[in-house]
Amino acid sequence: MSPASAPTTESLSLLHIDPLRFRERFDRQPFLVRHRLSDHPLFALPRLLELARALPEDRVEYNAGDVPVSLDPARTPRTGLSIDETIRRIEECRSWMVFKNVERDPEYRALLDACLDQVREHSESIGPGMGKREGFIFVSSPDSVTPYHMDPEHNFLLQIRGRKQVSLFDGADRAILSERELEKFYARGHRNLVFDDVNQGKAQVFELTPGDGLYFPVSWPHWVKNGPQVSVSFSITFRTASSDRREILYHVNERLGRLGIRLPPVGRSGLADGAKYHAFRTLARARRFLGGQRGTGTRSYH
Repeated sequence: MSPASAPTTESLSLLHIDPLRFRERFDRQPFLVRHRLSDHPLFALPRLLELARALPEDRVEYNAGDVPVSLDPARTPRTGLSIDETIRRIEECRSWMVFKNVERDPEYRALLDACLDQVREHSESIGPGMGKREGFIFVSSPDSVTPYHMDPEHNFLLQIRGRKQVSLFDGADRAILSERELEKFYARGHRNLVFDDVNQGKAQVFELTPGDGLYFPVSWPHWVKNGPQVSVSFSITFRTASSDRREILYHVNERLGRLGIRLPPVGRSGLADGAKYHAFRTLARARRFLGGQRGTGTRSYH
């Protein structure tokens, strides 16, 4: 039996979640969990090398890990190494890499689902509609940095090997993250953000060691500094009906803003948000219908 297809009785205990803390903090504040994946064979470097070779080329991103916290994505430095060389020499090559959508591999998908099924037991009553389950594996050299950025999903980062320091910032603090930055991000802007050192004092800082897991609320900015050993982390992510709605609302505000129409910030007016959301959904359904009538594809709007 493959490790990722272990019996249900084992998979049920992969994560250790405090139900009260989950209810109090999910979709509001970060919190820690524990996991039992530190010795899992799917995270051994030889198996990760197999995964890298099997994934499409655009699903493996890697670059130099010796970078500043605030990094223009167009200036991201490369190492000149291949994927194979980067993994084999990860201890000394000062690199950062991520395997995206590892759920394309059946073993990793089974493991991702086992973990997220357990999360769903707690999340569904708070944020229903768990969807778009995705898994990401980060492999980083000692002391490498993941620049300041944010992500659109609910994320549990599970530390497998090595140590990692995460500086996480309140996504609702508009002195840290402006409405305009959110609009640009949801309009398919890059995940990297400009970091102001003055804000570091506002960070919630978490020191993760193997067996630790950290929940990141949707679009909370953060940056990461690895410890003195190679780091391997497993990021299990998902969307909910609420996070999808949020993305649509920011996307609408950005589009209308480009036309000179400024609407209330998302969350400021329930009436305005409802009107924008329903108008967007109606337009999306009309476009899908017309596209089908013409026999051509049309863009998907969630």
